Amino acid sequence: MNTALRLAVLPLLTVLLATPVGAQTRRATPEPDLERTAAQLRDRAATDATAYEFVEGLTTEIGPRQAGTPAERRAAEWAAARMRRLGFDRVSIEEFPLAAWVRGEEEAVILGANPQRVELDALGGSSSTPPGGIEAEVVIFDTLEALQAAPAGSLRGRIAMVNRRMTRTQTGQGYGPVSAGRSGGPRAAAQAGAVAFLLRSAGTDSHRFAHTGATAYPEGRQPIPSAAVSNPDADQIERLARRGPVRMRLVLNSTLQTASRSQNVVAEIRGRERPDEVVLLGCHLDSWDQGTGAIDDAAGCAIVTGAAKLIADLPRNPRRTIRVVLFGAEEVSQPGGQGLSGARFHAARADAPNIVLAAESDFGAGPIYSVQLPAAAAGTEFARAFSRVILPTGALFDASPATGSGPDIGPLIAAHRTPPAELQQDGTDYFDFHHTPDDTLDKIKPEALRQNVAVWAAFAWMAAESGFDFRGAPAPTPTR
Repeated sequence: MNTALRLAVLPLLTVLLATPVGAQTRRATPEPDLERTAAQLRDRAATDATAYEFVEGLTTEIGPRQAGTPAERRAAEWAAARMRRLGFDRVSIEEFPLAAWVRGEEEAVILGANPQRVELDALGGSSSTPPGGIEAEVVIFDTLEALQAAPAGSLRGRIAMVNRRMTRTQTGQGYGPVSAGRSGGPRAAAQAGAVAFLLRSAGTDSHRFAHTGATAYPEGRQPIPSAAVSNPDADQIERLARRGPVRMRLVLNSTLQTASRSQNVVAEIRGRERPDEVVLLGCHLDSWDQGTGAIDDAAGCAIVTGAAKLIADLPRNPRRTIRVVLFGAEEVSQPGGQGLSGARFHAARADAPNIVLAAESDFGAGPIYSVQLPAAAAGTEFARAFSRVILPTGALFDASPATGSGPDIGPLIAAHRTPPAELQQDGTDYFDFHHTPDDTLDKIKPEALRQNVAVWAAFAWMAAESGFDFRGAPAPTPTR
């Protein structure tokens, strides 16, 4: 991660020292200047502890929060109670059905003349091996495309492994080509006759732990047993394969609980003039089971909650409603290859077409370096004012239009053409920890977390208070 960006701490004006949004009465004050108030929110974030207290509490008191488990439900109840204490309006938990996958025993051992264990994690949604496991030869492919080109039946009785390495970038763009192997690899391997599938971890680290993540359920059926291998172990298998055939014993025991449930947590700052127009700030509350889900995505939930809380403490609410949604079940895939259950459930609400702008924080806690708004904002005074406000934080305004804003916003864009905004974080080291046991609180730098809150608070306030028409141009098709 780059050196955390420092915020200039300016004197706070009395407009910020007011009763919280949940209070029965408010001071009668003149309408604050849009840009001036946004700058005040930005500067107040430099000393506000709400976001860090949120992520510290969630990861400490709840820990891992795998979708559909009792821990995820406890996390939702914890977050709802926290948001009520913070003074948000209309805090609720919206439930939806879910098929919950639960990890079981995992073991991999290389057999033969060079016996040794292999560090791996089953991919979410993987089926189980037979009770005694599978013993088979490993066949290595450099890419998913190479595996997909394997003739039907050519891998009969063998284990297919895709060994594509991930490229480290600030934007995380190296993740897509590697994670495609996670979702598409099991199906391609099964079509070629393989009895199991292995993936070199979708991560940029060299630590000896694997990066888990969801695979798909093609045609409503569970895929063949599938697992991610740590990067050092993938290297080891590759070296051994140069010396001759690699034979492995693989044991994966998992269960699928089809009658489970998940939930979104929803909290609002009710708009004073246009309450039916909604600016949505999103994150996802669930996490994988290996770490405590600090960067993925307790940090994102802390950022949007902290930003909204600063706005809730203003003398009066913005014109539009600000809605904070902590989405459930982001990390899992459902039968038929459908994921994002919480996002799809929220996008199906009757009031979802009223969401005038949406953005999601789901890329850790690295500092924001760039912000993109919908196409309608390009070249406008709104964009110029917003650019001036965020400049002191180290974030720059990018005039190119936003095309997406995290996975949970995708269903809104697809169903309602909801305009997205993107607040781009520095993710240089994000995939060192993503979906691993090392996703823990110590990876979060409080100063960078506060910088995120500063940019998000200014963004949310200006979007909700200005009444700007973000639908002035057609919303783009989501790209991720």
